[in-house]
Amino acid sequence: MTARLAPVFGLLLGSLLALGPTGPRLLPQAGAAEAPTPGAVTEDACAGSARFLLGTARSDITGPAAEVGMMGYAQVAQKTQGIHLRLYSRAFVIASPCNGRRVAFVSADLGELFQSVKQQVVERLRAKLGDVYSDDNVLLSATHTHAGVGGFSHYTLYNLTTLGFVPQNFEAIVSGIVDSILRANARLAEGSLRLASGDLRGASANRSPDAYLRNPADERARYPEDVDPRMTLLRLTRADGHELGLVNWFAVHATSFGNTHPFISGDNKGLAARYFEAGEGGLTPGGPDTFVAAFANANEGDVTPNILGGTNGGGANDFEDAELSARKQYDFAAHLWATAAMPLLGGVDSRHAYVKMDAVDVAPAFTDGAPHRTCPAAIGVSMIAGAEDGPGFGAEGATCESVHDLWSQFSCSVVTTPCQAEKPIVLEMGSMKPYPWSPEVLPLQVVTVGPLALVAVPFELTTMAGRRLRETVHAQLRSTGVTDVVIAGLSNAYAGYVATREEYARQDYEGASTHFGPWTLAALQQSFAGLAGALRDGAPVPPGPTPRDLRGAVVGLQPGVVFDDKLLWVDFGDLVEEAQPAYARGDTASATFWAGHPRNNLKQGGTYLRVQRRQPDGTWRDVAHDGEGGARYHWQREYCVPTLACSHVRIDWPIPSDAAPGTYRLVHEGHWKSGWDGRVRPYSGSSRPFAVR
Repeated sequence: MTARLAPVFGLLLGSLLALGPTGPRLLPQAGAAEAPTPGAVTEDACAGSARFLLGTARSDITGPAAEVGMMGYAQVAQKTQGIHLRLYSRAFVIASPCNGRRVAFVSADLGELFQSVKQQVVERLRAKLGDVYSDDNVLLSATHTHAGVGGFSHYTLYNLTTLGFVPQNFEAIVSGIVDSILRANARLAEGSLRLASGDLRGASANRSPDAYLRNPADERARYPEDVDPRMTLLRLTRADGHELGLVNWFAVHATSFGNTHPFISGDNKGLAARYFEAGEGGLTPGGPDTFVAAFANANEGDVTPNILGGTNGGGANDFEDAELSARKQYDFAAHLWATAAMPLLGGVDSRHAYVKMDAVDVAPAFTDGAPHRTCPAAIGVSMIAGAEDGPGFGAEGATCESVHDLWSQFSCSVVTTPCQAEKPIVLEMGSMKPYPWSPEVLPLQVVTVGPLALVAVPFELTTMAGRRLRETVHAQLRSTGVTDVVIAGLSNAYAGYVATREEYARQDYEGASTHFGPWTLAALQQSFAGLAGALRDGAPVPPGPTPRDLRGAVVGLQPGVVFDDKLLWVDFGDLVEEAQPAYARGDTASATFWAGHPRNNLKQGGTYLRVQRRQPDGTWRDVAHDGEGGARYHWQREYCVPTLACSHVRIDWPIPSDAAPGTYRLVHEGHWKSGWDGRVRPYSGSSRPFAVR
């Protein structure tokens, strides 16, 4: 619920108110490369070591492509109607033989990475591999696309606008992430890592500049701009010279597509990854994923990609703005990739702990000189108002210091708690019964790979909040040789935003969305200082309280597919509207088919569409599909009397300016469900061959 909270969500809330241990040792794996030897190995054994075992994999996590609420803008009316770009889990397993430890890092094309997903991913990995993976050394991070499918949290707040929990989408995400980690783990082979970083300017803007200006002038003076332009890139190369992939971290919202966009997409992050992967071997459905490129997120809380402005939370032109942002990130990543020369020396290590974030006693050293305590989770009036690049219900800046409407006046006099300070509370999720509406026991994690430290937070940190947390962790790890500290945002769970104390006081969207009150950042700094210090000293940390497992308490109201229908004289896959005989480059080729519902089969690892070019021998070869963003799959319900169960699929292929002249066709593949026996059957159809000149 990030770039902005929709007006309709505000109305929903209004209606409601009216009523630790050290990293696990490696176990030898059958079929894997030489496994690190377990045992008591000191960290000195890793000094100067450039030897790693590396494995990468990419798996499809695309959910239902029709009639399911989307995740990000909290718009009840924003439901999936097709696919622009499939969603993927990109997994990277890095193991260090010198100390017998490994880590699995995943960048997933999701709006958020909910705690329910992390819990079941780790559970399934344990069932397959025993103690190789645990909470300690699995880091799952979301790219923060707002064009994904919702309904995959076990907490009520994040399922309000999706009619509850959607098991089909949850299973698609969990099984895909597990598959990517298992395959990356099985592919472990000796290799090396290189690190590069630089400043990508002109690709992001601060969407809450007035709140940023509340930070101390001397602190702001240390930075030339009000966004974090740093991109950090990790390059993975096998010992035989084969390039395995890359991960880069860059702070920017994946909100190029606005809140009326109906197509599933990885947005700018997913597109940038697609560009890099296509250049290194393509993205054939079900084909090899021997090169994996992850464009992960960082402290993007107050950072928009829409540098040209926009509407409905997204850019002025969805597809063009997504392409602009993706190209900027891709081009700079390509530059860092080409110049990455710094080899990583050292080993892998991690520390992880659960913290009850609504009851942290924060020491004066991390605050304003006085002790403070965090609060039960609550959101403020300005969260419903939305951010500057996506206005919602009301206006930002509603505080108990300067009340500007009746709602905040009522809240400040009746609902707001002293702990939440300036925040006029609109909903206190932490006090809901029988369970809180958002998680309060949250995972905090630090992972080091040589001189690179990843600070995994289950929040969206603002630019300055991220800078302060990085400095805190770096101060603890500097003596170990850590040079680069990265915020791995939206990781392992999700509980809103974190603003600085000064930004919080203004109560713009980000401050109002800081669940645990004004000292949340200070609590994180204190907790991460402890984790990083333990990692530095080789000491264990207590695991902390056990988070809730709410899998048995979730409710879903999303109906299933009853059956698919069509006119008597047609078959599924027949043409409703035929393609034109010929097109020019730059035109859009289209065809519409009689179709079944996409929820009959998610086609994970496959595709609902193919654009094919005829070869000299008469065979057809794929040139585009729904996993690479070049062609669009658009599903729509057709109310054909008397059943109301008919549907059409339109395939649109914007013909690239460099498309090879020749003969092409559009192919649709799907499944339909019978109303007689309930069986689901495959079908396919193709357009006429057409010329591209």
